[in-house]
Amino acid sequence: MPDQPVLRFAPSPNGLLHLGHAYSALFTAQWAKELGGQFRLRIEDVDITRCKPEFTEAIFEDLRWLGLTWPEPVMVQSNRFDIYSAAAEKLKRMDLIYPCFCSRAEIRQNAGGRLDPDGAPLYPGTCRHQSRSEISRRLADGEPANWRLKADELMARTGPLTFTTLGPTPHDRPQIAYARLERWGDVVIQRKDVPTSYHLSVVVDDAAEGITHVTRGRDMEAATDIHVALQFVLGLKSPIYAFHKLILDEEGHKLSKSIQSQSLRALREVGWSPERIRHELGFN
Repeated sequence: MPDQPVLRFAPSPNGLLHLGHAYSALFTAQWAKELGGQFRLRIEDVDITRCKPEFTEAIFEDLRWLGLTWPEPVMVQSNRFDIYSAAAEKLKRMDLIYPCFCSRAEIRQNAGGRLDPDGAPLYPGTCRHQSRSEISRRLADGEPANWRLKADELMARTGPLTFTTLGPTPHDRPQIAYARLERWGDVVIQRKDVPTSYHLSVVVDDAAEGITHVTRGRDMEAATDIHVALQFVLGLKSPIYAFHKLILDEEGHKLSKSIQSQSLRALREVGWSPERIRHELGFN
């Protein structure tokens, strides 16, 4: 183990934080404290169409209101596109990613009803069968393309992959879990609009910041398959992973910006205190 564990909370500024974010941030900060480590903040804003500067400022405000602190400067992903591009180029040289020109409608039509762990249509590998000349022509013509992982080839090179998990406390006995990349198929590594994806940028950034423990909600547990595989082929060390519970609404749905779950700002405006937030979430 390193001398000082390093953990991070990495929200996306595409809306205001809610109680689910507060739980994740407080959970990570508590683990960092118990491990005698450092709590870091990262801004994951690669979705340039939805992420806004005002939401980034709101993240800082809400987390400071909760009593959290972190070292400066804060890593901001939109400042690191050249670094992600370099990582993707390495994967291209290894012949592990390929361009995909399919639309979402085409993928949905050809998926045959199969879904990935996120519930999205499972990509059937359509563009893997194009000739090199056809690929070169379409790229030269400026046709937009997502770059996808050759999942089966990567698995053939790596063999079975494992990662270490902890929970529900940082002092529990470590467990070994197996990555199951096959359930994801050929996931997107570089998007059409930006030279990265969540999966690529998160593993590059965790390595750059020396993250030793990744705490994330159980809805992100399956994505660890992809991250462990990318860490292996890019020569990056895998952190220890811990998966915490999700905060649900009265109807049993996970809190989400997409369903307009009540924000921390709204709770603050109706009189909630940081102490009440902590109490409601079980951090006394």
